[in-house]
Amino acid sequence: MGFFDRIREGLSKTKQQIVERFDEIVSQSEEPGRKGRPIDVDTIEALEELLIMADVGVAATDRIIEAVKKQTATGKSLRDAVKDEIRAIFASVPSAVPAPNGHMPHVVLIVGVNGTGKTTTVGKLAQLLKISGKKPLVVAADTFRAAAVEQLEIWANRAGVDLIRAREGADPAAVVFDGIASGKAKGRDPILVDTAGRLHTKVNLMNELEKIRRVAAREVTGAPHEVLLVLDATVGQNGLTQAREFMTIAGVNGVVLTKLDGTAKGGIAVAIACELKLPIRYVGVGESIDDLIPFDVNEYVDALFETKW
Repeated sequence: MGFFDRIREGLSKTKQQIVERFDEIVSQSEEPGRKGRPIDVDTIEALEELLIMADVGVAATDRIIEAVKKQTATGKSLRDAVKDEIRAIFASVPSAVPAPNGHMPHVVLIVGVNGTGKTTTVGKLAQLLKISGKKPLVVAADTFRAAAVEQLEIWANRAGVDLIRAREGADPAAVVFDGIASGKAKGRDPILVDTAGRLHTKVNLMNELEKIRRVAAREVTGAPHEVLLVLDATVGQNGLTQAREFMTIAGVNGVVLTKLDGTAKGGIAVAIACELKLPIRYVGVGESIDDLIPFDVNEYVDALFETKW
């Protein structure tokens, strides 16, 4: 099954929520005599309400509405105007795929609050990278929760990749040191580090992550090369608050959006791009180990706003 089919399935709840109303709004804007004229107030208000309902967010909605007003007046269809502006929002975000830096192994920190699907995401990402020909190594640096290590071990076994773990309560930075050393010795690349998600003890988490970053940088030039934040799509705009916290304390430079299949508010991806300027690297569209897929902007937009699948 291709990306479009997978993302289409993942967005089915969002689509069910907005498609009928969006098509109705589009039809109204295309009535005889309206083409080439400024879009009317009722249509604008209906579109604004729809975008907010899909969790596109206020900032992105305002930007889309302004673009629609200008573009439809020049003859562009409302559907195309909405899609083009959403693509423009994503285009304003730095590249989603980091450029090769020549340093090995590539170290990736996975961060996020507990309950977002962070630990399972690490296992799924290991599976995805392994299928692509890489040799990932998973490091269980969330030593605060024994259950997290046990859960990660299950997912690592499913993916068929090695796991570096330590006893409960061990220093997470020491586990990362061991993981990088093991990765170098065994030729594993990338190193995927599952970190703690105790955002409510922000000072402790900040200190812990800073120590992990120092150790990683000492062992591999430029590490950590990626810090991926796992966000739960079902929490909607609350996820933006989480993201801002982790951007401050962890240097996040990419997002994994999980549980996209479980929400009618899949527009949160647009809000992330518009307000946080963070690239979405992957999306989770199910519970199986192969249900993490690379994010594709064009297919995401088409899946949301095409009349027919």
